[in-house]
Amino acid sequence: MSRPGWWTRDPGGLTTETHFGRTLTCFAERPRNIGAMLGATGARHPDGDAVIDGTRRLSYAELLRRTEGMVGAMHRVGLARGDRVGIWSGNRWEAIAAVVACLRAEFVAVPLGHRLQTDEVDYMLNDSGARALIVDDALAARVPGKRRLPDLRHVFPMTDKGDHETFASAATGEPVPPLGDEETLTFLMYTSGTTGRPKGAMITHFNLAHSVLHYIRAMRLSDKVERTLLAVPFTHITGLVAQILTMFACAGAVVVQREFKANAAVRLLGDERVTHTVMVPAMYNLMLRSGGLDAAPLPHFRIGAYGGAPMPPALIQEIHRRLPGLELVNAYGSTETTSPATLLPAADAVRRRDSVGLPMHCAEVRVCDDEGRELPPGSVGELRIGGPMVVPGYWNLPGVNRDTFGDGSWRSGDIGRIDADGYVEVLDRSKDMINRAGYKVYSAEVEGLLVQHTGVVEAAVVARPCPVLGERVHAFVTVASDQPTAQELTHFVAARIADYKVPETFTLQAEPLPRNANGKIVKSSLRARALAEIPEPVR
Repeated sequence: MSRPGWWTRDPGGLTTETHFGRTLTCFAERPRNIGAMLGATGARHPDGDAVIDGTRRLSYAELLRRTEGMVGAMHRVGLARGDRVGIWSGNRWEAIAAVVACLRAEFVAVPLGHRLQTDEVDYMLNDSGARALIVDDALAARVPGKRRLPDLRHVFPMTDKGDHETFASAATGEPVPPLGDEETLTFLMYTSGTTGRPKGAMITHFNLAHSVLHYIRAMRLSDKVERTLLAVPFTHITGLVAQILTMFACAGAVVVQREFKANAAVRLLGDERVTHTVMVPAMYNLMLRSGGLDAAPLPHFRIGAYGGAPMPPALIQEIHRRLPGLELVNAYGSTETTSPATLLPAADAVRRRDSVGLPMHCAEVRVCDDEGRELPPGSVGELRIGGPMVVPGYWNLPGVNRDTFGDGSWRSGDIGRIDADGYVEVLDRSKDMINRAGYKVYSAEVEGLLVQHTGVVEAAVVARPCPVLGERVHAFVTVASDQPTAQELTHFVAARIADYKVPETFTLQAEPLPRNANGKIVKSSLRARALAEIPEPVR
């Protein structure tokens, strides 16, 4: 069987070790501490670009100096190794510096997306027991009060403004040598589940090191050469691991786009000599539709990775026509796998467009039946993923961990198959999950919120197809006699959850939702209705 150049069953340098009670295939040579890795990068490439955010350019030396100042400020108020520190922000250089500061001081960073609402942030800070919060100035007024956050002791704005404690711009602090072993917790990254309650995936140095090496090896990234355009949120596992930490591992630069705009993204690709990015297919589609690529040769742009949603064949072909030197690489993974589990090489982008590729070097992907028995090639079942990049579990959820990670691999909930050549195909996503331009929306969370409205009897949320975003959120709602309008429900939901989770269209009805003999709502018929009706968005 022919394999792409990056993939071999044993690429060399692999070993078998036991971690988290699991026997795993590992890279023998790897960073044992990501904070120490960052320090080593700064030592060998001090004057190289680390982060570029508009007119602000930070070399590795300046980035480390600024993070040492942040560490010093947090130590002065009593924060210690292992304390959880929330980072609530959009994409900006200060947020990346905050991540580096937490890694260098071995605080546990809790990234919080800037589109989250106060109640969502409240839950995650409380669940993690965060003692400090670093917050984007634009979000500072929305920080929950201390009465709601008994563990939170300190709030730091990202600039020297406001009434909270600040990081003095000229402050310097003594860098703290990283002391933890590679199984030490580094991030709590909250991922929504089908129950609607976010779960904190526990990510360690060990997990991060293997994911970073997977990307470097599979994408053949060079030292001191690469420059990535960060347009997806840094608070997602893709932005954090596939881009920021992978660039820092190979002494590359992170070019920050605070908010994705297609024409501006094309300009940054050219002006900053970007070699690499990771986006959802909708972003590539919007760049093509903008017309900006017609006048942009982009000679440096070499790797265009994508994930989170399928790439339509017509879009692949058009990208190849406009950018013949660009390698399109499909990656499949999750927060629980610290980003990559499989990768589809550029050579297979068209020929195997239904596949998400081959397992990464140290990954094990199996198709299993409901009892956990591995099925033969070509069989359909649940994808279970093992390897050193799989997190040890969720924060403070021992029962869920037994069910989800009990056999040493992660039960993805995705239905798929693996062919005789080892290529993985995902046939269906986790039950009831909606994929809106790469943002995961779990219907149970939205449904639980809708039924809190006094005029709602019951609700079911399904995906409505969209040619640009892939899917949009549609809600079927059974209403009481004093029925609310779609606009009222939109405002009700929008005040309580992130904007991408808010239903854009509604079907309001007096009759009950369809149910099967077991009393469960039959969503297959509702999806068919949504597909047939395709109503216009309410906003």
